[in-house]
Amino acid sequence: MIHHNPFLSLSLSVGDITQKGYEKKRGKLLAPYIPQIQGKQFPLINFSLLMGKMSSMEIEVMHLTEMIIFWPVLCAGVDPSLQIEHRIQTSSQVAPPGSKQNKPRAANSRDECFRSDLHTEAVQAALAKYKERKMPMPSKRRSVLVQSSVEACTPPGKHTHIPEAIDAPPDVTGLSERSVHAEHPQVASVRGLPRGYTHTSVMETADGVPVNSRVSSKIQQLLNTLKRPKRPPLREFFVDDFEELLDVQHPDPNQPKPEGGEMRPLNGEPLGVVTNWPPSLLASLQRWGTTQPKSPCLTALDNASKPIYTLTYGKLWTRSQKLAYTLLNKLSTRNEPLLRPGDRVALVFPNNDPVMFMVAFYGCLLAELVPVPIEVPLTRKDAGSQQVGFLLGSCGVTLALTTDACQKGLPKAQTGEVVTFKGWPRLLWFVTDGKHVVKPPKDWHPPIRDASNEIAYIEYKTSKEGSTMGITVSHSAMLAHCHVLTQACGYTEGEIITNVLDFKRDAGLWHGVLTSVMNRMHVISIPYSLMKVNPLSWIQKVHTYKARVAVVKSRDMHWSLLAQRDQRDISLSSLRMLIVADGANPWSISSCDAFLNVFQARGLRPEVICPCASSSEAMTVAIRRPPEMGVPPPGKAVLSMSGLSYGVIRVDTEEKLSVLTVQDVGQVMPGALVCVIRVEGTPYLCRTDEVGEICVSSSSTGISYYGLPGMTKNVFETIPVTSSGAPISDRPFTRTSLLGFIGPDNLVFVVGKMDGLMVVSGRRHNADDVVATALAVEPMKFVYRGRIAVFSVSVLHDERIVVVAEQRPDGSEEDSFQWMSRVLQAIDSIHQAGVYCLALVPANTLPKAPLGGIHISETKQRFLEGALHPCNVLMCPHTCVTNLPKPRQKKPEVGPASMIVGNLVAGKRIAQACGRDVSQLEDNDQFLYMQDVLQWRAQATPDHPLFLLLNAKGTVANTASCVQLHKRAERVAVALMERGRLNTGDHVALVYPPGVDLIATFYGCLYAGCVPVTVRPPHPQNLATTLPTVKMIVEVSKSVCILTTQAIMKLLKSKEAAAAVDIKTWPLILDTDDLPRKRIPQIYKPPTPEMLAYLDFSVSTTGILAGVKMSHAATSALCRSIKLQCELYPSRQIAICLDPYCGLGFALWCLCSVYSGHQSILVPPLELETNPSLWLSAVSQFKVRVTFCSYSVMEMCTKGLGSQTEALRLRNVNLSCVRTCMVVAEERPRITLTQSFSKIFKDLGLSSRAVSTTFGCRVNVAICLQPNRLGKLAEQGTSGPDPTTVYLDMRALRHDRVRLVERGSPHSLPLTESGKILPGVKVIIANTETKGPLGDSHLGEIWVSSPHNATGYYTVYGEEALHADHFSTRLSFGDTQTLWARTGYLGFLRRTELTDASGERHDALYVVGSLDETLELRGVRYHPTDIETSVIRSHKSIAECAVFTWTNLLVVVVELEGSEQEALDLVALVTNVVLEEHYLIVGVVVVVDPGVIPINSRGEKQRMHLRDGFLADQLDPIYVAYNM
Repeated sequence: MIHHNPFLSLSLSVGDITQKGYEKKRGKLLAPYIPQIQGKQFPLINFSLLMGKMSSMEIEVMHLTEMIIFWPVLCAGVDPSLQIEHRIQTSSQVAPPGSKQNKPRAANSRDECFRSDLHTEAVQAALAKYKERKMPMPSKRRSVLVQSSVEACTPPGKHTHIPEAIDAPPDVTGLSERSVHAEHPQVASVRGLPRGYTHTSVMETADGVPVNSRVSSKIQQLLNTLKRPKRPPLREFFVDDFEELLDVQHPDPNQPKPEGGEMRPLNGEPLGVVTNWPPSLLASLQRWGTTQPKSPCLTALDNASKPIYTLTYGKLWTRSQKLAYTLLNKLSTRNEPLLRPGDRVALVFPNNDPVMFMVAFYGCLLAELVPVPIEVPLTRKDAGSQQVGFLLGSCGVTLALTTDACQKGLPKAQTGEVVTFKGWPRLLWFVTDGKHVVKPPKDWHPPIRDASNEIAYIEYKTSKEGSTMGITVSHSAMLAHCHVLTQACGYTEGEIITNVLDFKRDAGLWHGVLTSVMNRMHVISIPYSLMKVNPLSWIQKVHTYKARVAVVKSRDMHWSLLAQRDQRDISLSSLRMLIVADGANPWSISSCDAFLNVFQARGLRPEVICPCASSSEAMTVAIRRPPEMGVPPPGKAVLSMSGLSYGVIRVDTEEKLSVLTVQDVGQVMPGALVCVIRVEGTPYLCRTDEVGEICVSSSSTGISYYGLPGMTKNVFETIPVTSSGAPISDRPFTRTSLLGFIGPDNLVFVVGKMDGLMVVSGRRHNADDVVATALAVEPMKFVYRGRIAVFSVSVLHDERIVVVAEQRPDGSEEDSFQWMSRVLQAIDSIHQAGVYCLALVPANTLPKAPLGGIHISETKQRFLEGALHPCNVLMCPHTCVTNLPKPRQKKPEVGPASMIVGNLVAGKRIAQACGRDVSQLEDNDQFLYMQDVLQWRAQATPDHPLFLLLNAKGTVANTASCVQLHKRAERVAVALMERGRLNTGDHVALVYPPGVDLIATFYGCLYAGCVPVTVRPPHPQNLATTLPTVKMIVEVSKSVCILTTQAIMKLLKSKEAAAAVDIKTWPLILDTDDLPRKRIPQIYKPPTPEMLAYLDFSVSTTGILAGVKMSHAATSALCRSIKLQCELYPSRQIAICLDPYCGLGFALWCLCSVYSGHQSILVPPLELETNPSLWLSAVSQFKVRVTFCSYSVMEMCTKGLGSQTEALRLRNVNLSCVRTCMVVAEERPRITLTQSFSKIFKDLGLSSRAVSTTFGCRVNVAICLQPNRLGKLAEQGTSGPDPTTVYLDMRALRHDRVRLVERGSPHSLPLTESGKILPGVKVIIANTETKGPLGDSHLGEIWVSSPHNATGYYTVYGEEALHADHFSTRLSFGDTQTLWARTGYLGFLRRTELTDASGERHDALYVVGSLDETLELRGVRYHPTDIETSVIRSHKSIAECAVFTWTNLLVVVVELEGSEQEALDLVALVTNVVLEEHYLIVGVVVVVDPGVIPINSRGEKQRMHLRDGFLADQLDPIYVAYNM
């Protein structure tokens, strides 16, 4: 709590300070807070100074069962100099008992060194080691800050009051040295405003452009913090065992092993025989109800701590009888009684109404019904409420009992009835208040039978996974348990007991409802709601009623400490037993110690504190007996946490930092037999120094999980065996789910619970211990103490630790980030365990358990579903994922020395394939030049329509017949020669929107002997990014003239353009809007077909601008190939929805119609943004058989029209005319998109076989086209086979191997063939390194040879030599004569069982991805699209994803389609899925708005643009997480 004072915590951050200096400084700083301590008078410490003013609300939020009380509280009554001395000594080595540092005190006083501030001390010492490590802080957009942080609003001047001399806490935020105090939090700026850079460093992007940015410096920091794991030496020869083996964690040979002998089962003292013992609990109730009717049974309090009602034994007896009679006789359906003896009934009572609950519970028992007490469901979405519903359903519950007030508060349906909660059975709700029950007739008496093995009641329990089980307790076990508790606690008739616990289950029920009735005790029930308002209420009631016993949890003791200064005149001297129900929690010891320290002065005797251990299955397992029973003194154990993680008990070893101090929970219960067994596998007895699960055999445990015989056998009928395998007893044992051991004096010690057990890399850690360590790091400042959850999730075949805490609203970003990084370091030091994920959520947002605390399983569920909505996240996969497969070494492939026999390589057919041979085909071979073709068509068929352009409304905007196009081209040619004075061979840039003008100017250039370059015009609203690309193409292509429209010409010379580029350096710009009608004297005829016809420029996905040279010969060969493949002739119509600027889109738009004479309906893709149905409506309207589109067009249609197919049908859109719809692409076919497109538009008549893909690249724009012939053509046999889909093993693919697997097998990746190889095209698969041919179904680079290959790259620097081998390369062996072009794409050929039209077997070409795009990580090749597909699947709000690498880190950018509060949920999900499916650790997760990931006109992601934008800090991300 001292740490709450910022001045102190700064002053005492121990770095380089000596012990003496530390003492001096500490003494000086504490002087104002500690009153004069002289003589033996110890006035109480002024809590208000130390705690800050703490509101009751804040106290309320501190629900915690694991309590650590800090220094000042513990020091009340101890000489401060001794304290400080002692503190320092404990931080370096724990004093042996009886050493002179320990001040002698009363025999039973608790030794100082076991105080939990030792743990705080250890954590602080551990953190001091880490001071220097800097970690990059996540950046966040301001709108995501859930609470406006106080820090962010403080003017800078306010922060500078900290004196320079004081050591500042370690700065882990990545800001400049003192910026934590002197600057505002570094938060991403509001959209559109530039961000200030701090701590910048200069880095370069892929193209060597220097980047000055915060992001890159953070990544550099991240790299510095990642400890590089030592890589094991790789074996000399790479052994390829195909299954990628995750690194198996080998046990540490030096780990401690148990050395003791086998433990002996431990017997409790015999159960005493009492002469007048009742034969059943109901007999007891009847006895007291009739002989002592006025005796008080239960007093209920209101929230003002006033008694509102005292139930007497007489009233309890008569009211229970009335209820029993009513339930059995007055409830009926169709003249049948609703309930029969043995039926289960739900008891739904609020925690502030113990009286009604007790009446209902005993009423059910009297009616021989089985009560199932559950929590009141407040909303339909209560945490765990659905699971409770499953329990009620499986128990066959049809009736729920409740109070009038509670029934009124339940959510209602329209009918006025209580709603049926999610997962619940239909229930009849019965109100048990007086007016609804009837008095039984005089002759009716409830049957009071002897206790039998029939079920008495069912207690619910929630498992670690969140499922709710019902534990059945028989009448005899219920009676035996009351008997056992009475003997162990020495209960006597008429005693007064204060109960703070939930009376519906567990110790609250056993002591406060059952055993109390057995002994005619008077229970004062303190409701939880009163504790929240007044944490001292239970102590006041002990004082007022002179209670002999109190049943509490350590939380209740802790709360009362926070408020005890308000009370001077209370005495606890009446208590003979203070039962601490969660004494089995290792951290309850600190609450007990601190409570005793403060209240010993108020009459509390140390020996009355009695911790106990219990579990729902075994009920009470052990309890420390009250002092009058002559039991041995309580025990303490200081255990090595490292030893515990191996399941071994080692008393405090040299590693003083990580110890766990536990107190005993007393002796085993009377009449019980207890043993400790191994946690996993066969239930062997543990050794004496081994931690295991405690098992109990006794008559007072639960008997089963209702309706779950398998689990019941495992838990309630365990047979422990000795090491030789012999059963230790013929009695079955019940597992308690408590982990512990039997210590000296046969005392039971508990060190954790099975539910909180996390086995990480073979070592066991307890969730409660991790919580305590997290809280010891500057607690109370950033997180609410009781609102912290620790659990493990399974990622990549191991458990990973996740810590989730609620953050205080006033913590700043830097503060919380600093706290998080220190928590990681503390847990790493103390537990030697890495934390996988640490998340902070806004206050009050974690799901609550019914009585405060956190609903752990629900929190875990939300974390895994991405529904936790944290406001801060820190992932540390690098430190804790240690079982990744070892990085791979490339194995030597078949080299040139391997024998080639005929067409076989290494026993496989060489992977080569070709389209139809075109050399024998008669065709318009006389036309080698496109300008000749157009001239011929203008003469032969002048009015034949060639082009028809549609606008956004779907109306015809422009048309062109053969002669019209010819005449327009002539005018352009004249303008070029006369106005432009251009020479033959000059390059001309055509900057036009998609339309007929573009086509006419293209032919105009050919007519004039110029070389056209088509360029996409700049976007008027986005000149800054689109204009530089235009400028670049114009410059790189050495264009001497720009042809364009008047509107674009104005734009190119505008002021806005001047801001983006240097407009003075544009070449000559001519507009072609109103050209005079002039004829060209003669059309230019090139001397050879090898002359350059046009330049084709496009930006690759890797961000490289590449222009290829197309000769006249290649241009006409391309048109001829497409004409043959698609059977195009003048009477055909095709619809094209593609961009006309490069690749196959350009060829289809500008070349093919002129060559083949068919009519092209042109649909500019940009128009689809305003009218998504434009393309499909046009296809339907013109009854088009063949249509082409891009993936982006297909995506626009699936997203924009997915829900409108019905409306389209009403508008008579019918797609049954479509024979083939080809997607033009330069990538792996996107199967999911094409399939969903086919599925959505099947309703409009689209054939499932119509959609197919094409493949082209820079060196050859059309390698494959798949015209699926349907109908008559297919019957005539001209059809190729349908494209085939194969399934590849993704893990093999990473190693450049093709391994086919069955559909649906794990790690399978579907791949569709990319279309049928075009006529005249030959394809071979070559090894990327040796350049040798590869066999069938081997992955390699696709090489292509064809008359329409491009002739080379056109670059401004004349670096043709660099890329010469892209266009003319030869195989290193085999057929070394043929010239091939390298596509730069990985793929494979596979001979299928299908036959071609020619009768040959069909060779399918599968494209896997671009070589330039692949990521080489851990020696393995990844295709970004595979990682992206996994990421998109991981959460419904991820709209799109792109990945790239930066300095060996994998960066994942996700577009969030949803509210910004979901942004941080994605970080963990993305990290998990990439680890699970790809064995890769994500370095940075960037969450951005939809539409941020740049996409080119073909619908491909521009990952390198994205990377440069990210590094230059231009993405305005919602959140950037740097995974540690």
